[in-house]
Amino acid sequence: MSKYVAAIDQGTTSTRCMIFDHAGRVIASDQREHEQIFPKPGWVEHNTDEIWQRTQGVVQGALLKANLTHSDLVAVGITNQRETTAVWNKKTGKPVYNAIVWQDTRTDQIVNRLARDGGQDRFRAKVGLPLATYFSGPKIRWILDNVDGARAQAEAGELAFGNMDTFLAWWLTGGTNGGVHITDVSNASRTMLMNMETLDWDEEIMGIMGVPRSMLPEIKSSSEVYGECRGVLQGVPLAGILGDQQAATVGQACYDTGEAKNTYGTGNFMLINTGTSLVHSKSGLLTTPCYKFGDSEAVWALEGSIAVTGSLVQWLRDNLGLISTASEVEELARKVEDNGGMYIVPAFSGLFAPYWRSDARGVMVGLTRYINKNHIARAVLEATAYQTREVRDAMEKDSGVTLKALKVDGGMVYNDTLMQFQSDILGVPVVRPKVAETTALGAAYAAGLATGYWKNTDEMRANWGMDKTWEPRMSDDQRESLYAGWKKAVARTFDWVEQEQEAEASA
Repeated sequence: MSKYVAAIDQGTTSTRCMIFDHAGRVIASDQREHEQIFPKPGWVEHNTDEIWQRTQGVVQGALLKANLTHSDLVAVGITNQRETTAVWNKKTGKPVYNAIVWQDTRTDQIVNRLARDGGQDRFRAKVGLPLATYFSGPKIRWILDNVDGARAQAEAGELAFGNMDTFLAWWLTGGTNGGVHITDVSNASRTMLMNMETLDWDEEIMGIMGVPRSMLPEIKSSSEVYGECRGVLQGVPLAGILGDQQAATVGQACYDTGEAKNTYGTGNFMLINTGTSLVHSKSGLLTTPCYKFGDSEAVWALEGSIAVTGSLVQWLRDNLGLISTASEVEELARKVEDNGGMYIVPAFSGLFAPYWRSDARGVMVGLTRYINKNHIARAVLEATAYQTREVRDAMEKDSGVTLKALKVDGGMVYNDTLMQFQSDILGVPVVRPKVAETTALGAAYAAGLATGYWKNTDEMRANWGMDKTWEPRMSDDQRESLYAGWKKAVARTFDWVEQEQEAEASA
């Protein structure tokens, strides 16, 4: 089979295009970063025009590296940073405001007002999510309430909303010249506006949230032909859309109930397949569609979302200047045997799963004169592993499934020190696949499945191969002692914003 499938992976810090063959091997890849915009503390934005330019550039770059043209592609899929919210004019294509990124916390007052009637779980039974700044719905509300003229334009049907999948799909298929305004179930579920039972927008919540239905894209499956691309991918069917973490689950071949993966990126996201049954979490996890292939029933997942993992390494590099490249963090961490008794809890945007505490802020605890930069580097890595342990424990409690091993993917899985400590603190093997960047692979699988490039999930599963496994070496006593220290450290992060506001009020 000589033709290929492409995937556009629009992430938090960069956009890339990857081209895969039938065996799931990477033929070519091109990647470009985009600007991170921080207008105020807690605010994070992206320039959507820049992202669209980067997207066209990486598609051209990947095709050039592979010595291919668009005619060599049978389909293209999209995977994307979820919850990041774009609003643009349907006639001009111009954004009314920068995209508000999933990490952004400016909607805390909107969320708090919504929670006054029914609490944090007011909408959870319908949408599977707690009220939190993380999700798209409150971000749309903020734009409509704070951008001059936006509310009036929205009420007049002139504005379109989308997470980044919707934004790219619209432009790829023509934009102002007939672009399709669509999303898939995995992305729609991250807005707080999709009813899990109907897989459609919920009229009641839209009314409460103040979001006109005319702004919202049509909800489709994760794998079907949505339309043909124009421009750099002229004539190529756009045939797959999956939010990044669902895409990684598909790329990891977690097609059976009880199979789980953890992606190590800007944040960490652990998903466990719960089959075609909705499982409502009682332990701080999210109920989310894992994927829906064509007319088949939706497959569901429980998800544990962690806001800050890889971005903590970036903070060490960019804000503190302790390292000049991300890879140096492991060099420092390996110079010490342990964390020296210190912990870093990176609650920069509050805490996500399993706490959902927007009032939390980051802490370093256990500092003594003994601590040096090597201990800090090790604590940075360990923070990722501890947060994953918290999510794993919640997942086992909710699902009743005891994980025998954890499949891992993402950029941080090449850090041996982190992966060994992850295995140690979990007490189970950690397994890295041969293709560790499974997010783009999952989007390619969805697109290829819709166009017959892959016949079924069995063909896709056959492509999965193990690259490396880490086995636990730590004693149970040591594991639980370290974890108890972590839990004490987490408790120190709570109620920080409230204290801060009280101090300002009394000043």
